Amino acid sequence: MLTEMVRQDVQPQVVVARRGSLQRRRNAVNYLLVAPALVLSIVIVVIPGILTLLLSFSDWSGIGLDIKFIGVQNFQSILADPVFATSLTNNLKWLVLFLTLPAIIGLVTASLLLTRKRMRTFYQVIYLMPYVLAPVVNALIWMNIIYNPNGGVVGALGIPSPLGDTNGGALYAAAAVDMWHYWGFLTVVYLGAMRQTPIDQVEAAIVDGANGWKVFRHVYFPSIRPTLLLMGVMTVIFSFLAFDYVYLLTQGGPAHSSEVMGTYAYAFAFSSFEFGKAAAVGLIMSIFGLLASCLYTWISRRDLTR
Repeated sequence: MLTEMVRQDVQPQVVVARRGSLQRRRNAVNYLLVAPALVLSIVIVVIPGILTLLLSFSDWSGIGLDIKFIGVQNFQSILADPVFATSLTNNLKWLVLFLTLPAIIGLVTASLLLTRKRMRTFYQVIYLMPYVLAPVVNALIWMNIIYNPNGGVVGALGIPSPLGDTNGGALYAAAAVDMWHYWGFLTVVYLGAMRQTPIDQVEAAIVDGANGWKVFRHVYFPSIRPTLLLMGVMTVIFSFLAFDYVYLLTQGGPAHSSEVMGTYAYAFAFSSFEFGKAAAVGLIMSIFGLLASCLYTWISRRDLTR
C-alpha cells in the first residue's frame, strides 16, 4: 500500500522532469537554428553600425590606422554646411514625391489589373521590368533616349535637358527616372495584397449596390492597409538612402542643386577622403530610417490592440 502511494507521488514528478528535459532540448535546437542568422546579423549589421558610430566622432582619411577622436566636430561642420541643408531638403522633396506619385499610380494600376483576368501576368512582367533592370541600364536609357539634347525626346521638343537645370529641375529629372523604375514594383505588391481580399466581402458589397470606388474604399482599402503602411515605411527608408540614380544622372550637380545625403556622404568619403564626416552623414541618414521603423511598429501595435 505504502509502495503504491510512493509510486503515485513519483510518477507525476517524473513526467514533469521529462517534459522539462524535452522542452530544454527543443529550445536548444531552436537556438542552434537561429544562431547562424544571428551571427550573420551581428557581423554584417551590428558591428559595422558600431564602427560607423565611433568613426562619426573621429577624423580618418580612410588610409592606415591614424584615427583621431575629435568629438562632435564632424556634426558641427556638417550642420553649418549649406550643402547639407540643400541635400536634406532634396531628400525631403524626394520623400514627398515617392509617397504620392508612385503609390497613386501603383494603386490605380493594380485596381485596373484586378478586374482584368486575361494577360494580367503579362502586364505585371512588363511593369516590373524596369525594377529588375540595373540602375545603370535605366539611367543610360533615359540619358540617351529622353534627356539627350542631341537626338533625345527633349532635343526633338527643342527644350534644354533638365539634367543641367540648377533651379531644381535636375533633382526632379533624376526622381522621374527612379519613380519610373519603382512604380511597377508597387503595382505588383498592391495587386498581390488586393487579391488576398476575401471574395465574399467584395461580392456582398456589390450586391448591396456599392460602386467601384465604394468597393475599393470600404473593402479593398482596409484589407491592404497593412501593406500600404509597410510600403510607406519602406519608401521613407529608401528615400533617405537615395543615391544611385542621382549619382548616375547628375552626380549631385549642377552646383549641388540635386545633391542628396547619399551623394553628399559619397563625396566626403571618396572625393575629399573625410570618412569621419561621411560616417556622420550616414548616421544622420540612419536616424530617419530608424524613426520610420519606430513609427511603423507603433502603428502596427496600435492596430493589433483595437
